[in-house]
Amino acid sequence: MRRAPEEKQRDPERTKARILQAALEEFAAKGFAGARVSEIAARAGVNKQLISYYFGGKEGLHRALTARWQAEESTFAGRSGSLGELAADYVRANAAHRDYGRLMLWQSLTDDGPPDPAFVADVRRELDHLRRRQEDGEFPADLDPAAVLVTLFAVAAAGISLPQLIRAVFDQDPASPEFAEHYAREVAKLVGHLRDVPAP
Repeated sequence: MRRAPEEKQRDPERTKARILQAALEEFAAKGFAGARVSEIAARAGVNKQLISYYFGGKEGLHRALTARWQAEESTFAGRSGSLGELAADYVRANAAHRDYGRLMLWQSLTDDGPPDPAFVADVRRELDHLRRRQEDGEFPADLDPAAVLVTLFAVAAAGISLPQLIRAVFDQDPASPEFAEHYAREVAKLVGHLRDVPAP
């Protein structure tokens, strides 16, 4: 049974969660530029003024979704483990949260401007961690850590960004848990083999 809009509006946390979920679905389907606040509000079943009240508009929704993804990311990215295990965890996270991956792909395809400073800071931290892993011998010294980072991002997102290729090569549904787990294990092995490459 659907609740009346005024009842939803009296439950701020649930209302905000519904708005964020609606925004994620809308951004994933149409990209940030193509999404409309009125459509997000309709999907969430709320008055669109509530989006401005809670989030300050579409940009605020995007920031809130980024923060929500970063909170999810922190549950596995900070764990101590091999680089291969970390790459596999990103594959699994992308499979479990496909709409976040689609949102990032839309942004990559449609936004030629400078990246958000918070994103830059986050990625630079990841690059520093990767340099430390290189110093610890997890991958060869002659590889540029920046290139390794970009490659790992692309590998982890393949289940979202290359669905036709995956169907052709694996004969599996790229959105299925079975493919995600198989691919995650293979990525872990592939990245793990970098440790075995002799230094130049």
